[in-house]
Amino acid sequence: MEDPCAVTSPRRLAVLISGEGTNLQALINAQNTPSLPNTRIILVLSNRKNARGLIRASTALPPIPTSYIGLQPFLKSNPGKTRKDYDVEVARIVLRAKPDAVVCAGWMHIVSEGFLDVLKGTRVLEGEEVLAREIPVINIHPALFGQFDGAHAVERGFEAFQKGEVDELGVMVHRVVKEVDRGEPLIQRRVEVVKGEAIEAYEERLHKVEWEIIVEATRMVLDEVQPPLSGDGSS
Repeated sequence: MEDPCAVTSPRRLAVLISGEGTNLQALINAQNTPSLPNTRIILVLSNRKNARGLIRASTALPPIPTSYIGLQPFLKSNPGKTRKDYDVEVARIVLRAKPDAVVCAGWMHIVSEGFLDVLKGTRVLEGEEVLAREIPVINIHPALFGQFDGAHAVERGFEAFQKGEVDELGVMVHRVVKEVDRGEPLIQRRVEVVKGEAIEAYEERLHKVEWEIIVEATRMVLDEVQPPLSGDGSS
């Protein structure tokens, strides 16, 4: 008979958001289903105080712990501190939640190398434990790899298609590296776009694809992680 104590602990997921949180909602709906098995969202962190995604998290069943840290309030309350210090503080909050992976799901703030170094374990913060292994960070971006990096990718891509400058559009989930939207794509998917249509019609199709692939890519990266066994600190 299988030892009941040998089952794996839930994979722990931290999600970073800035706004509506529809991609977060896709993850909330998928956790502990066949799409995202043995997984629990243990932190939703926002850099915007009024992000609706925070409400989605706090009203989930069971409620998901949330945290808010805004760049300007942080700088105002910490004279002499910089944006890099802010990024390290975000990393500290994430670290303390002990996630197995981090998903940027509409996180409208470019993460710095300092943030990534902390989650890789190459930089140890004072007062924090040394990481046993790297915590992978992934991001959803509404464009195909190398096509429209950075902000306003949906609008820029749609305009370029309508002008005939590109012949396809899509969305990807990629590993986060210091170069914006240049990490290895885990999943890319093309999204239908029609000449002369309203951008809202394209956005509706794009969002539906986003909700699918953010779950698929999150499962992929968590499946790479070997979570500790119950009552066992091994990995």
